Amino acid sequence: MSDLAARIREARAQFEKMRANPAALDLTRGKPSAEQLDLSLPLLGILGPDDYRDGHGNDCRNYGVPDGIPEARALFGELLDVPAADVLVGENSSLSMMHGAVAAAVLHGVPGGDGTWHGRDIRILCPVPGYDRHFALTEHLGLGMQNVAIGEDGLDIEAVERAAVSDVRVRGIWIVPKYQNPVGVTLTDDEVRALARMKTAAPDFRIFWDNAYVAHHIADELDPVADVLAACAEAGNPDRVFLFGSTSKITFAGGGISAFGASPANTAWMRKHRGLETIGGDKLNQLRHVRFFGDVAGLHAHMRKHAALLKPKFAAVQRGLEERLGGTGLATWTQPRGGYFVSLDTAPGKARRVFEMAAEAGVKLTPVGATFPYGDDPEDRNIRISPSLPPIEELERAITVLATAILCAADG
Repeated sequence: MSDLAARIREARAQFEKMRANPAALDLTRGKPSAEQLDLSLPLLGILGPDDYRDGHGNDCRNYGVPDGIPEARALFGELLDVPAADVLVGENSSLSMMHGAVAAAVLHGVPGGDGTWHGRDIRILCPVPGYDRHFALTEHLGLGMQNVAIGEDGLDIEAVERAAVSDVRVRGIWIVPKYQNPVGVTLTDDEVRALARMKTAAPDFRIFWDNAYVAHHIADELDPVADVLAACAEAGNPDRVFLFGSTSKITFAGGGISAFGASPANTAWMRKHRGLETIGGDKLNQLRHVRFFGDVAGLHAHMRKHAALLKPKFAAVQRGLEERLGGTGLATWTQPRGGYFVSLDTAPGKARRVFEMAAEAGVKLTPVGATFPYGDDPEDRNIRISPSLPPIEELERAITVLATAILCAADG
C-alpha cells in the first residue's frame, strides 16, 4: 500500500471519531479576537469631560463638519496616500462608503461619464478568489460581474486590460491592494501602474481600491504598495480610483472610523451625495481615534501588537496543513505576509464535500463559492480559512479536522 493510501485510510478512521464527538469551532469570518480588541480598550476612556474640541475648535458633540475632523482626515490621508483635503471620514464601516459610492454611480453616474451605471449590462471586474461582500454589494445594486484571476503570482493584468479596453460596459474593478482577501498577495508596482494607465473603452472606468489591510502585517515589515492616486494622475487618469479604508480591524470592528479618498473631482462628487445622508459623523469617535494613535506612527506601533497576536495563529495553520497534507498533492494553500486569511485549494470538485465533512465534525467554514461572484466557484476547490478569532488550541483542532476531511475526500 502506498504511503498516501495509508494516510487516507488512517484519516478515515480518525474522521469517524471526530464525527462521533464533534467540535464546536468556527473559521467562517475574519473577526479580531478578544485579545486584539483588548488592545484598544484605552480608547474608550481617552476623552475627559472637557475634551470634546478638535484642534480647529470644532465642538465634536454637535452637528457639522461632515467631511470629518481635520486631524482624522490627515491621519487617513497619510495612511492611504491621499491629500487630507481629498479625504472624507465616515462611520465605522468602509463597506458603507463603498455601498454609497457604487449606489451613487448606479443612480447618478460618476465624473467623466455620460450616464448612470444601471443594469446588468454594466459590469464590474472581480478578482477571484475574492471578497464576498464586494460581490454581494455589486449584485444587490443590480450590476453584472465578470471574473478575472488572482493568485500567488498576482493579478491577471492582461485579462483585466483585455476586458476593459474591449467592452464599454466594463466600468470598474474591485481591488484589495495589500494582503488581498483571501489569497494574501500584494500588488506590485508594475501592477499598480498597469491599472492606472491601461486603456479603457468606458471613459468613467473606476478602480474600487479597498485598502482593508493597509496596516495588517504578520511578517516583520509591511509590504509596500505604490501610490495609486499619484500613478493615475501621472498616467493622465486622475479620476480613475476611489480609495477606501477603515480602522475596523485596527481598533474596534463595530466602533471604528472609515474613510473615502480620491481626486478633487471625485471627492466633490462623493461629498455631494454623502451630504444628503448625514449632517456629520460621530466626531467624538474620530477625536478618540486621533487621541489614541497620535499619528500614523502610533497606528503602526499599535498594529505591531496585533501582529504579535496573529503571527502564532497563522503559523499554526501552516504547520497543521503541512503536517497533514504536505507532499500529498491533495491541496495547496497560501502563506500570506499579512491580512486575515489563508486561501486553500483542494483538488477540483472536492471543496463542497470537504465543507460538508468538516461540518459533520463540528467545524464551520466559509461556504464554498463565497469567494466568487454569485457564490459559484466553477472548479469547486477554494476554501477560505480565517485564523484570527479562535484561541490557538481550537484553531489547531479545526485545522486537523479540515485536513482530515481533505484526505478522506480524496477518492470519495
